[in-house]
Amino acid sequence: MQSKYQHITKFLLLFFSSPALLSAQQNDTVMVDQKVITLSEIIIRNNTDIPSFIEKVKNDTTFYKAFRNLRILHFTSLNDIRMFDKKGRVKATLYSKTAQWADKGCRHTNVLQEEVTGNMYDRNRRYNYYTPELYASLFFAPDTICGETNMVKGAERNLKDKSGMAKHKEQLKMLFFNPGKAIPGLPFIGSKTAIFEEDMAPLYDYHLDLQEHLGELCYLFVIKAKDELKGAKKDRVVIDEMTTWFSVKTFEVLARNYAMSYKAGVYDFDVQMQVEMTRSGSYLVPRLLRYTGNWDVIFKKRETGVFTATLFDFGN
Repeated sequence: MQSKYQHITKFLLLFFSSPALLSAQQNDTVMVDQKVITLSEIIIRNNTDIPSFIEKVKNDTTFYKAFRNLRILHFTSLNDIRMFDKKGRVKATLYSKTAQWADKGCRHTNVLQEEVTGNMYDRNRRYNYYTPELYASLFFAPDTICGETNMVKGAERNLKDKSGMAKHKEQLKMLFFNPGKAIPGLPFIGSKTAIFEEDMAPLYDYHLDLQEHLGELCYLFVIKAKDELKGAKKDRVVIDEMTTWFSVKTFEVLARNYAMSYKAGVYDFDVQMQVEMTRSGSYLVPRLLRYTGNWDVIFKKRETGVFTATLFDFGN
């Protein structure tokens, strides 16, 4: 039986999207910290506090926290990784089913099923590609790891204990799973990912709407680099577009799609990601992650890969 809240939600969505009202609806704009934000009619009618909304977006930790929660929970994962050559032909694949055990700050991954083709591994079962190596560092713990927490505050300090490739992987995970924040120590990018700061705001268009997503009423917030950017301004853009669904009730990030690209002397990338969340008890966790990316990293060959992670059976 649907709740009263769900009935009201669907009524509002149907009412404001009815053909009779479409011609009457108009968007308006507000200026907040150098951001020109386009508002839908339903946002205007609900008298949404836009400055407060933007402040919550800037300070959001729920998206990153959801991934940190994976460090302390049991879960099962279906992992599908595919690598392509320059002509778009599949040259290596990995499909596996894994289960993570977690208890008292320790976790370990058990491989329940695995099918591999091509040169995904070398003779020592090390990954031949950067993409699955990065994926594995997020979802797999082949050796028992202890001292794990889901704390977000101060997590960036972990970089001080890492160097070389380990530090680079940690920075890239921060770039992927905490978009919109500055990335410490990442050459040529750094603050360019801080898209909510005043110096980056003029490079983007911002749109705010209300939309039902996965049965829950959400704020739909779209950030997109301006089409007319050229030269030095265009070179400052790393996050090309980011669409986020924030729960109206809890302000948690329930889903996010984003595209990032950049060219520098030592690396370039073009990446698209889709993330959907679910709740396991009091924990918000990712249930689906899709990635498509083209990378060229110094000392590594250019590689194009896709992966899909499907997570379920969470517990603690």
